[in-house]
Amino acid sequence: MVGAGSGWRREKVGHFIGGEWTPAGSGRWYPNLSPWSGHVLGQVAAGDAEDAYRAIEAAHEAFAGWAAIPPSRRQQIFLGAAGILESRREEILHALAAETGCGRHFGDVQLGFTLKLLRQAAQLAYRPTGELLPSDVEGTQAMAVRRPVGVVGAIAPWNASLTLSGRAIVGPLALGNTVVLKPSEEAPYTGGALWAEILQEAGLPPGALNVVAHAPGEAGGIGDAMLASPLVRRINFTGSTPTGRRLAEKAGRHLKRVVLQLSGQNPLIIARDADVGYAVDAAAYGAFVHQGQVCMCARRIYVERPLAEEFGARFAAKAAALPAGDPSDPATVVGPVINEWALALLDRRVNEAVELGARVLAGGVPRPPCYPATVLAGVPDEAEIAQGETFGPVVILEAVDSAEEAVARANASDLGLAASVITGDTRRGLRLAARLDAGIVHVNDQPVNDEPQMPFGGVKDTGWGRFGLGFAAEEFCDLQWVTVRDQDRAFPF
Repeated sequence: MVGAGSGWRREKVGHFIGGEWTPAGSGRWYPNLSPWSGHVLGQVAAGDAEDAYRAIEAAHEAFAGWAAIPPSRRQQIFLGAAGILESRREEILHALAAETGCGRHFGDVQLGFTLKLLRQAAQLAYRPTGELLPSDVEGTQAMAVRRPVGVVGAIAPWNASLTLSGRAIVGPLALGNTVVLKPSEEAPYTGGALWAEILQEAGLPPGALNVVAHAPGEAGGIGDAMLASPLVRRINFTGSTPTGRRLAEKAGRHLKRVVLQLSGQNPLIIARDADVGYAVDAAAYGAFVHQGQVCMCARRIYVERPLAEEFGARFAAKAAALPAGDPSDPATVVGPVINEWALALLDRRVNEAVELGARVLAGGVPRPPCYPATVLAGVPDEAEIAQGETFGPVVILEAVDSAEEAVARANASDLGLAASVITGDTRRGLRLAARLDAGIVHVNDQPVNDEPQMPFGGVKDTGWGRFGLGFAAEEFCDLQWVTVRDQDRAFPF
């Protein structure tokens, strides 16, 4: 297998607007860098607000036609897209490795999810669009009719670029909306242009999907255009809580509904009756898959004291043995973090925790461009790494007197995306799950799980709204009350 630094390139990644590939209106480009090799993978259009407005207008013009397309045609497009995606599997795995440092394990996860997403979206066109409602007004038939809202703005991150951009666009499209997608500057191809290529080849009409890329540090203009334009009726955003908070504040001024899936500081609770070997394996996957750069990754592991010493020793040993390096090598588990800034942040936060008294049980020393799987114990609450989401292969291990104490510790966080409980007593696991302040809880599993039909999202500062095809209509459709009378009505004057 070729190395990620040299095995995949895309010389030019332009905007995709109205069914056409186009450079930025300003004529500017920026280099797309591989996080593993540092090599330039190609040049990307450096868009701005003017490009975003062009894309929004194209999406608006395409909306009526796309919304009216027969369900059979819409179904064919999504099934066709799934076939194209599957036929390009190896190429896409190379692209994910080169552009985002995604290894084979997580690349397969992304492809598997995305194929299911497209195939499940194909049936959305045939779901009922409303229901009959009882009315007390004699002679009146009442209906609640679900209608696509129009243009949806989608803002997707780099970390699971194929999956999260797909989740941001496929549900809205399947319901009859049109979309303007802003991929991350770190994943302009796998999180943006690739989707345009696949859906265009599958027959998606021009303008139904539009993609606008931007240079590092220049996302604001495109996001502001989506917020300000009255043609954009919904926005969905996946990213950090600070950025989501600013987006929500601006959206409020425009009375624009948003779906926000933000940061997580996800607890994994290991009860005293858990199988230690299984718990170690589950925790290693949940903490270190895609080098910890998944919003659902376990950030804190709470272990009841009777198992704490054995679990800690075995878990640290497994973490220390995880192979790190080139993400295109199938044996690699821990690939590069996304960029130098992310590596420096990890190093600074781990060092600060150690200075405050934390112990390093595994890892803890950067090996650029990688950061090894790292296990910390005795981390004080005032350490920065204990207070929010640290996006990387670092996990905090803490012994507790009871699982109930672990729940209380976990619920003290302002974040509430995912959580897990591993126990020999599934009934107790469900009782603990009911007490956890999280949008997602898995009993006898680790927290990194997703399926297209599930209600994915969190509580508290992790945002609001739910992704998932089974729930997309609640977020990306308007509900219209319609009545019809079969006879004239008598009026009092």
